[in-house]
Amino acid sequence: MSYNNGLLKPNLSPEVLVKGQGIDGIHWNILGQVYTPKSITERCFSWHAMLPMESFVPPHVHLNQDEYIQVLTGEIDLLLDGKRHHAKAGDVVCMPMGIPHGIFNNSGADATALFWVTPTGKLLDLFRKIHNLEHPGEVTALSPDYEVEFLPPVRAVDQL
Repeated sequence: MSYNNGLLKPNLSPEVLVKGQGIDGIHWNILGQVYTPKSITERCFSWHAMLPMESFVPPHVHLNQDEYIQVLTGEIDLLLDGKRHHAKAGDVVCMPMGIPHGIFNNSGADATALFWVTPTGKLLDLFRKIHNLEHPGEVTALSPDYEVEFLPPVRAVDQL
């Protein structure tokens, strides 16, 4: 993969995506979580996420993407279509497009996960835009322009 003029160019050859290594060394800090892009094509975008304890992704809806999470280490709580769920290392979470979902690390320890969406859509552009923003309100204000709709409220304490 190469990062050229702000656009990731997919390398469609077989490869091993090395642990800790992101595309062109990219690591995004999004609301205290570290996202490392692993692969990008028109059909799929994946990233590794380090979710510190007490971090969260406010409930939101992907209007044009299915999203999946494989929990690698630790545990996370989820709000999926208004219902509470719990996922631990080895579990895979399926979140079809149009279904509201939120992700919370209430476990008291850090967690890691592999996320992927299909198709890629505008999520890569959103991540580049929200890198290093510190307040959830800043993230939610930008997201509708990138096909992600956040649902109020935007504080973890109000969600689960």
